[in-house]
Amino acid sequence: MAETALHFGYVAQTIINSIDLDNLEEGIDKLRAFIPDTTLVAALDVVDRDRVLRYKTPWGRSHYEVFGSTSTCYAVFPQLGFSTSMFCYCTCPAFAFAVLASNSHLMCKHVLAVYLAERLSKCIERTVTDEEFVARTTAYL
Repeated sequence: MAETALHFGYVAQTIINSIDLDNLEEGIDKLRAFIPDTTLVAALDVVDRDRVLRYKTPWGRSHYEVFGSTSTCYAVFPQLGFSTSMFCYCTCPAFAFAVLASNSHLMCKHVLAVYLAERLSKCIERTVTDEEFVARTTAYL
């Protein structure tokens, strides 16, 4: 199941990478084959409300944080690389349950929101020092 989910995850990322403002609706329709409507709507709401933060170092490394519906902030790691059985990770409880434990979803709304916000240039970007970057990325360990 993990390998199939990984392949579907990369297909979903390919669809997301093809989305722009001119074909947003078409891209969302394609994503419905892989992502539940509730997750899609919730992710679009997060993006629409400017709740995706991208912390960027002067040397180009990025870290993402997303505010959930309860104003809790979650760390999102959208690209874990090809050597792992997962392509993304989020610190929210929904990811732990729906993605990791039950394998019922490819991703949570926070991960999808990061992908969509990046694609649509809707991330709130903040430049941080190396020390701030390390503090932010290790705070969730």
